[in-house]
Amino acid sequence: MTTTILNGNTTTMAPEPQRTYQVVVAATKEMGIGKDGKLPWNLPTDLKFFKDITLTTSDSAKKNAVVMGRKTWESIPTKYRPLSGRLNVVLTRSGGFDIANTENVVTCSSVDSALDLLAAPPYCLSIERVFVIGGGDILREALNRTSCDAIHLTEIDASIECDTFIPEIDTNVYQPWCSSVPISENGLRFCFTSYVRVKCSADEYKTNGSQPLQFDGKKYSFLPKMVFDQHEEFLYLNLAEDIISNGNVKNDRTGTDEIQFAQTKRVFWRGVLEELLWFISGSTSAKVLQEKGIHIWDGNSSREYLDGIGLTEREEGDLGPVYGFQWRHFGAKYTDMNADYTGQGFDQLTDVIDKIKNNPDDRRIILSAWNPPDLKLMALPPCHMFAQFYVAEGELSCQMYQRSADMGLGVPFNIASYSLLTCMLAHVCDLVPGDFTHVIGDAHVYRNHVRPLQEQLQNPPKPFPVLKINPEKKDIDSFVAADFDLTGYEPHKKIEMKMAV
Repeated sequence: MTTTILNGNTTTMAPEPQRTYQVVVAATKEMGIGKDGKLPWNLPTDLKFFKDITLTTSDSAKKNAVVMGRKTWESIPTKYRPLSGRLNVVLTRSGGFDIANTENVVTCSSVDSALDLLAAPPYCLSIERVFVIGGGDILREALNRTSCDAIHLTEIDASIECDTFIPEIDTNVYQPWCSSVPISENGLRFCFTSYVRVKCSADEYKTNGSQPLQFDGKKYSFLPKMVFDQHEEFLYLNLAEDIISNGNVKNDRTGTDEIQFAQTKRVFWRGVLEELLWFISGSTSAKVLQEKGIHIWDGNSSREYLDGIGLTEREEGDLGPVYGFQWRHFGAKYTDMNADYTGQGFDQLTDVIDKIKNNPDDRRIILSAWNPPDLKLMALPPCHMFAQFYVAEGELSCQMYQRSADMGLGVPFNIASYSLLTCMLAHVCDLVPGDFTHVIGDAHVYRNHVRPLQEQLQNPPKPFPVLKINPEKKDIDSFVAADFDLTGYEPHKKIEMKMAV
């Protein structure tokens, strides 16, 4: 309790709530964090990440606090002690621990006393964020407390001998917010993953697991900006919300109103997979997909639609020289969906694979669906029209340009499709998938998608699933749907959005 005397009157106030905090730690596959009081690895990039995340503040007048045990303090080289630009809070029960006259260092006897201290003046006004950084006992306690807002974990993809460990991250309580691309340094591969608390405890998850989580970016403003800005799906949600709120309203060719912003839920996984295999096959027949129960091209291949765009001689289901035809037979003369085009035109996909394997530094590893002379023959001109692939350090990355992007219905599907294509090409070329960069020309939200998108914006992003590809298959033309296993895909419920045709 706090007692204040004003004008002779005594006022008793409730104590300040404890500060919340975030954990910063690096760990091996087995969650080992140290050996003999030291880090058993040398990762300069990890040290830079630690410095950046614990040092940077949004308010230049404030600083952050780092909470650590006495042994962690002593493990820091003397020339770096105390950690500059931060309040160093050292936990010790030793009366002989002397830090007299040491600037930016305070001692406390426990995690509780440290959080109490930081919640009271002057620190409640001068400290922006609190980070718990070690050692083992303190981290184990900190990870189990409900006052832990986030965990910033350097995940080292190796088994290294350690004598100090922390528990596995409880994914019932914490959700991944973002994860960096893998980094290789000094013979070790690692990445930076940040987790945010979405439940107070595992017990709460068991009792209230049926309650939907509500997504509100402001709730995660405690995250350092360098982390907050990194959630890929959150960037998509922000863009969709910005288009709805600030975009220009105009009528478009489909006859529906759209809200357009010229810049840059449950996704139908089976549709993504079967459509991509269909593209790869070079097929232009919507009937091939229909036979597999995939109806995403039905609207653009119906008799009514084809007649409406002047393709009256075209057989129903014949989409013309669309994506797959351009990928495998660019420049060939198109007749109909039943013709055999073997050996005709230029096979861009085979060329892409050959360059990735044999000339990975080539700056012309290009896959284009945009062929101006053929546009009038297509049921729908290509929206995702151009992809460039890049090889570096054993990783294959893809940048795709999309001229027109339906943010509600199409973009999540397109992201999944080109991510899958990148994984497939990496697989057949014995590489690791790297980045997927999506460049959008005309990003728009149809008016009849606004309400469903607003519903989607209430859902928090979830961890991305893991894709496993049949290791026996190395020929791009040999794949079937059964060769792909998507695990850990647990999206929110399907949100219905009508396709504009």
